[in-house]
Amino acid sequence: MNIDLLVVGKTDSAEIQSLVATYLKRLNFYTRVTLVTLPDLKNTRNISAESQKRQEGELLMRQFADGDYVVLLDEKGAEMRSVEFSMWLQKRMNSGVRRLCFVIGGPYGFSKTVYDRADESISLSRMTFSHQIIRAIFAEQLYRAFTIIRNEPYHHE
Repeated sequence: MNIDLLVVGKTDSAEIQSLVATYLKRLNFYTRVTLVTLPDLKNTRNISAESQKRQEGELLMRQFADGDYVVLLDEKGAEMRSVEFSMWLQKRMNSGVRRLCFVIGGPYGFSKTVYDRADESISLSRMTFSHQIIRAIFAEQLYRAFTIIRNEPYHHE
């Protein structure tokens, strides 16, 4: 199974980029994980939040192929503990999913079109995090899930 982490816009924080790179490097020991960064929209101060979500949604929809399993990282999604997430991930791997796409949207979330295309939504917390920092948090959780699956001593219960 291939995993793609699709994110809207570059991060301007070297620290966040470094953390994400560290966890993606570790993850590639277990499976192929690719970070796909979609370009930032131009002149966002001059467009409404709805228009921004729609334009970002159009960019995202071009990334999905038939058969992709699309999971939105969204505050309204299902909440799981790390062990539950690892079991969820194992089920996706066992089900024959070829490409698993985790999607982190822009600052206003996702358009209706993207919500309609998604197979599932997962929430990492009831708290709100910036769409920048969530990249590092999710990369770490994905790494943690693989170490749990492999029964490695990273996660402590």
